[in-house]
Amino acid sequence: MIAKLTGLLDDTGPDWAVIDVNGVGYLVHASARTLAHLGNRGDRVVIHTELQVSETDMRLIGFASAGERAWFRLLTVVQGVGSKVALAILSALTVDELQRACAGGDSAMVARANGVGPKLASRIVNELKDKAGGLAGLSGGAGITAEPGEAPVVSGSASADAVSALQNLGFKPAVAATAVTKAIEELGEDASLGDLVRVALKRATA
Repeated sequence: MIAKLTGLLDDTGPDWAVIDVNGVGYLVHASARTLAHLGNRGDRVVIHTELQVSETDMRLIGFASAGERAWFRLLTVVQGVGSKVALAILSALTVDELQRACAGGDSAMVARANGVGPKLASRIVNELKDKAGGLAGLSGGAGITAEPGEAPVVSGSASADAVSALQNLGFKPAVAATAVTKAIEELGEDASLGDLVRVALKRATA
């Protein structure tokens, strides 16, 4: 699975960008917020990704942060929410706003997104309300925060990549963040990505 791309911003459109990675151009679909975050053509960018495969299509979805990607995954589990609707929601709301809306049962805020009616917004809020707390620290900006009292997992660092790696292996965001935090406590903040993932896996399955 392609989890992250690092390269040059080659081109952009209304809902996509092309990232040039060593001469290979990756077409990445993304929310308006992520596209705005990427900057200008020629800029060096780092984008988290999710590969979606269906019987008729295969597309790479891009995100400015691991937190945005985690919410995308949650949203697309809800019946009636495909990748386009999920990206529309992430275009209309920040990750923090979405978390607050789901935790507080504010379906009207979710309904601000294009293509999301009141009925679907209510379904999203009802189904994700109990899960929103686990993503409370996964902001789309400053970083990823672990459980209260534990060291923060900073977005863009090896620790954030380790959280992403555990999520790709099927662990829930909150479990992944907690396991990586414990790994940092054991190995130190300068630990390599490989060591963090190895120790975090042990903590997550303990």
